[in-house]
Amino acid sequence: MLERTTEMNLLYDFYHPLLTEKQRLLLEMYYLEDWSLSEIAEHQGVTRQAIFESIKRAGKLLTDLEEKLRLIQKHHQRQQIAEQLLHQLENHLDAKTVAEPLIRKMIELD
Repeated sequence: MLERTTEMNLLYDFYHPLLTEKQRLLLEMYYLEDWSLSEIAEHQGVTRQAIFESIKRAGKLLTDLEEKLRLIQKHHQRQQIAEQLLHQLENHLDAKTVAEPLIRKMIELD
């Protein structure tokens, strides 16, 4: 379950602007704030099953977006390349002085 929560949090970080306000709210309550389905259902005035289905659909949407857009995959690839660059620069101190701040800035953009 923890692995699924971590995956959903990462997907949410990248794709939450593409969700509806209600989808964002339900995912935040369930994955970020650790509310139970019953607690969310009571708070929203609907059944536990309705919340389960809504969260399931929103999660599927996030997964589908990643399959199509690959933003997280590309993010990880950029991170790996940046780490490789920094490692290569360890032996070239002059180049490192110039390149390292730029690489760190690139990493922070993600």
